[in-house]
Amino acid sequence: MQGQEQGKEANEAMTNANDATVTTPQKLAFLFPGQGSQKVGMGKALYDASAVARAVFDEADAALGFGLSRLCFEGPEEELMLTANAQPAILTTSVAALRVLQAETSLQPAVVAGHSLGEYSALVAAGSLALADAVKVVNLRGRFMQDAVAPGVGAMAAILGLGAAEVEAACGEARATCPGEVVSPANLNGGGQVVIAGHKRAVEAACAAAKARGAKRAMPLAVSAPFHCALMQPAAERLSAELARLEIHPPAVPVVANVDAAPNTDATRVRELLTQQVTAPVRWEETVLRLASMEIGRAIELGHGSVLAGLGKRIAPSLEVVSVGDPAAVAALKGTGTHA
Repeated sequence: MQGQEQGKEANEAMTNANDATVTTPQKLAFLFPGQGSQKVGMGKALYDASAVARAVFDEADAALGFGLSRLCFEGPEEELMLTANAQPAILTTSVAALRVLQAETSLQPAVVAGHSLGEYSALVAAGSLALADAVKVVNLRGRFMQDAVAPGVGAMAAILGLGAAEVEAACGEARATCPGEVVSPANLNGGGQVVIAGHKRAVEAACAAAKARGAKRAMPLAVSAPFHCALMQPAAERLSAELARLEIHPPAVPVVANVDAAPNTDATRVRELLTQQVTAPVRWEETVLRLASMEIGRAIELGHGSVLAGLGKRIAPSLEVVSVGDPAAVAALKGTGTHA
């Protein structure tokens, strides 16, 4: 918010796709990436190889009323990068990978989680949201987030090599020097990476303060809006009205929410959590640590890329994370067994 909303997660993640072999059944989690993981061509190999994946992309196209699948496979890149398109594109690709994995293996999760936008994919995986409803609402979510702040007003930056408390202190210094402006942590990604968001001038001031406090780098992000901060309140209010119209079922397995890094199986809380998520920081480090505390020994990242696998290695090295986004990765997991 992948700032997923989270902007492009300032993370050239350590590639973990297709190179891990699971041999011992362990408690399993499914993980879903957020905004920033989009790339032209994503999902194409799954679509070409699997009728199950084709059905997912076809359902998303029909729900949205335009050729999302073609945008995923062929671009143009500048159109795919638009928040309103990137969000349903990432979700659809993740669900296609999920459905193919479920069709071709017996693997089932004990818990699911997603980074920002990925929480919607996780809710689809848990049976709480229907795919058609999810792609429609994240398309609107993307529009609302884009519309909340005029171009050039907001910014995001990745602070590397500084703890979350120090980054918050740097943001506090920036707020003091930029009265009335917003800047705060937006993605608590772990492994020494915190993304901040807010007014452009305040973000720049926070970057300078973070460097003075010892940050290794403070990198501005090429994002379209300052996601996961108070400037997103108009988007949260508009999204809340849309979520009120959705049919939401109790999750079949716990969904660890971004807002509090706690597992949820209560359908009545889903709308509230998704609304709060728009303005609240993504607590991804706490989410991964929560999975470890639930005795999750391995996780499968479903969708394009391996950002979450890279973060997982840094947060909880004992947690094995395999990225699955193409037929070869699915094939590598066949016969590995299931254990919830």
